[in-house]
Amino acid sequence: MERTIITFYQFADLPDFQDWKNSMENLGEKEKVLGTVILGKEGINGTICGPEDGVRKFMAFIRADERFADMPNRATFTSRQTFYRLRVAIRDEIVTLGVPGIDPTEVVGQYVEPEDWNALINDPEVMLVDTRNDYEVELGTFKGALDPNTQTFCQWPDFVKDSLSNSPKRKVAMFCTGGIRCEKASSHLLQNGFDEVYHLRGGILHYLEKIAPEDSQWEGECFVFHHQVSVTHGLKDGEAVLCFGCRWPLTEEDLSSPDYEKGVSCPKCNGDLSDSKRESLRERQRQVELARKRRETHIGRKMPTTQPALKTSPPA
Repeated sequence: MERTIITFYQFADLPDFQDWKNSMENLGEKEKVLGTVILGKEGINGTICGPEDGVRKFMAFIRADERFADMPNRATFTSRQTFYRLRVAIRDEIVTLGVPGIDPTEVVGQYVEPEDWNALINDPEVMLVDTRNDYEVELGTFKGALDPNTQTFCQWPDFVKDSLSNSPKRKVAMFCTGGIRCEKASSHLLQNGFDEVYHLRGGILHYLEKIAPEDSQWEGECFVFHHQVSVTHGLKDGEAVLCFGCRWPLTEEDLSSPDYEKGVSCPKCNGDLSDSKRESLRERQRQVELARKRRETHIGRKMPTTQPALKTSPPA
């Protein structure tokens, strides 16, 4: 069955963010919409998946609020099971940088459309920076991009301090998966003395959607944060799969390694898994395969609620 995937975010003043949680969860259950939505006082960030009509109603609910009436989104389609449940999370930040006072609604870098991106990054005066984390960069990136070697976005300020602040190049072009990290990262750079900061509007996904492979300067696949795992030009499903031992995306070379065990480990984590963790992952994989044979869903399946035992009167 083909499913519709929608990714979206919007920075906005949302002091009532906690009031949205129950309504979203109830609507998601009714419309069979799964995914992850993050709510915070600075706005909303999410990726959802489900039947086309259900996803459309979910987005209509959000856009009924004037703060999100013009919120853009990106739609892709897949036959893969991308999510197993709907999770609506309450966070201090919708994308966690960990630096107080960074507000993309107040100051943000210059947006660059995908059609203009190649010309910008080919400018020798421009420093091209990938704002994503190590496991994302390994799967694919733009030619010549600087890898920050971060494991989380919270390490971005240290990367700026240690690697960017002393660079002779003061023009910075940055990119991320969908655009949200770049908005916050560009705001951070502008507040730290950089004068010319650019970022790819809509992120890598928008570029892969708009730019033909023969004109592209993208190399590899783009990691996405759900079980579709990766996409290529035209936002078609990529070949990467996810390791459940360490959550890294795996290439064809990884899958052919003797250290790869489906649903358990890969060359990156095989030597680090404890015996108990390994056995737990093997049991999980066994249950997934048994459920598949029964044409059922194991991950994300709601377990039956245990009913309390009936009280009986003591014998006379």
